[in-house]
Amino acid sequence: MDEGIGREPASVGDVVGVMRAMEAQLPAADGIAVFNRVYLSVTEEIERRLAAAEFGDLAAATELSVRFAGRYLAAIADDRAGRRPPACWRPLLRMRGRSGVHPLQFALAGINAHIGHDLALAVVDTCRATGRELPALKADFDRVGEVLTLIEERVREELMPGPDLLDRADPLTHLVGSWSLDRARDAAWAAARLLWALRDIEDAYEECVGRLDAAVGLIGRFLLTPLDR
Repeated sequence: MDEGIGREPASVGDVVGVMRAMEAQLPAADGIAVFNRVYLSVTEEIERRLAAAEFGDLAAATELSVRFAGRYLAAIADDRAGRRPPACWRPLLRMRGRSGVHPLQFALAGINAHIGHDLALAVVDTCRATGRELPALKADFDRVGEVLTLIEERVREELMPGPDLLDRADPLTHLVGSWSLDRARDAAWAAARLLWALRDIEDAYEECVGRLDAAVGLIGRFLLTPLDR
């Protein structure tokens, strides 16, 4: 069934509707379903904060939220249509049904792809679409980051195995402890600054985008290392 994937979302409400439809249709253990549940809660919280006017520039913050989510939905659409999705999403898309991978790993791999790659590009896209200069988005970029940090904490609390699974939790704790959303978010802003500076130099811009995509994809492969014996 078509949940609207592949059509560019026009609002945060559109994004929420598509992700809710995906949640209803995907098997709960599917790696994309695990990440989708996490990201749906992020988007619902951002939608609530937008409605409460908690962002400094509502128009730009809305545009950023829609373009940010749109890159995730586009990757899913590419995969479903048999097209090649960005390298950052390929590990999760390929490993989504793999046994031996814990749900926490699926969630963090999706967050890694989305923050490490999609966020920087969404920032640049938003500046181009709204006519804002990059520094004008920094405050609302940080506000979105605050929501993401809260969600990461919730993910770790809900998906980390309990004491009965300590034989697996030890390597899992080591694996996920090596990745930080705060560092990924800082790196995304640094990448956005570099891409913005290169926006008028097409070949350099595209090379940086490609290298960013590949580097984030490599991290995703490590995060999805099967841990079950």
